[in-house]
Amino acid sequence: MKITFLGTGTSQGIPVIGCSCSVCLSADHRDKRLRVSVLIETGDKIIVIDSGPDFRYQMLRAGVKDLDAILFTHEHKDHVAGLDDIRPFNYILKKRIDIYATERVEEALKREFSYIFADIKYHGLPQINMNSVTDKPFKIGETSITPIEVLHYKLPVLGYRLNDFTYITDAKTISEESLAKIKGSKYLVINALQKEEHISHFTLDEAIAFANKAGAETTYFTHMSHNLGLHADVEKELPSHIKLAYDGLSFELD
Repeated sequence: MKITFLGTGTSQGIPVIGCSCSVCLSADHRDKRLRVSVLIETGDKIIVIDSGPDFRYQMLRAGVKDLDAILFTHEHKDHVAGLDDIRPFNYILKKRIDIYATERVEEALKREFSYIFADIKYHGLPQINMNSVTDKPFKIGETSITPIEVLHYKLPVLGYRLNDFTYITDAKTISEESLAKIKGSKYLVINALQKEEHISHFTLDEAIAFANKAGAETTYFTHMSHNLGLHADVEKELPSHIKLAYDGLSFELD
């Protein structure tokens, strides 16, 4: 299984429009962050978690030429806005893309992309197969996927565990029941927005504490804002088993 970070930034990305802070002006490529998304190549399927506003460019930048499924964590724009850009995959590959989402997120997609679900179809519409996600594990190809519910303030958000890899974003509260589903992961990805307290996201200290509690061999932080600080500086503050992800970073699991 190969993991590639397509985007590691928060809802505004980095650089932020009009901002002249040291992070937004940084020449370090690791400080350039598109909206959060990850590519998972399982061996028999190619899966993306979340298709935000940068989806088109992320596919081009990573050289993605095939896609089987998109898993959605929740309905916020920075996670769903790029769904329309699956159309080239439909056209070139001559196939529909499987979409996985909770009932609530599916209803949001129907509002945001009503033309996809309309009774009257026109040429060139995105072609999807809608699959409902509950709290039960399911399979895509040969890979078993376990949904993991966390809270983004009061909004339920899904993380996903695929074998020894767990991906969670936009978390502020994670129950003991959800933690039990994460335990044993070799690789954990979790959000770390900034150092200051935030109502709906882990701070850096909260993310470190949770990573230590979860006990993964390696934890990567994602969904980072420019308020977190420069990549090179923040990494020096982290324990050896915790790293900052960055756009384009990839690794393979046995």
